[in-house]
Amino acid sequence: MKIGIIICDRYRTCGGGKCLRAMRERSGAFSRYEASEPLELVGYSTCGGCPGGNIEYVPEEMVKNGAQAIHLATGFVVGYPPCPYIKYFKEFIEERYHVPVIVGTHPIPQKYFLVHRNLESWVDMKELQDLLVTEEIRKSYD
Repeated sequence: MKIGIIICDRYRTCGGGKCLRAMRERSGAFSRYEASEPLELVGYSTCGGCPGGNIEYVPEEMVKNGAQAIHLATGFVVGYPPCPYIKYFKEFIEERYHVPVIVGTHPIPQKYFLVHRNLESWVDMKELQDLLVTEEIRKSYD
């Protein structure tokens, strides 16, 4: 399975360690893939900053490199505030490039989980189930 990852531009200097760890461990949003199924990262980029200029063309490069799915990194949902464009990004990429878009990569770290739960940031975000996991796992991603 070949995947691309798009991260929120406010984390543009992120080295991707949590995303790659989750990919290797099949945790968070990567739990949907069988452990025996090889995963190959074929693209990693930022959204380009609000309102997401790279969303227009970065997925095209990923698809040309064989991406069968694109993940919008967990940073889109744990930032303060969560990305207001994430639903549109998902819909646009799926419509334009005909690849599934998965919201999230690594599990939500506990420190973000606690604050966003109290702020009720994710009331409408049904896609987060794979990212919530257990408290123990969330703490391991702090």
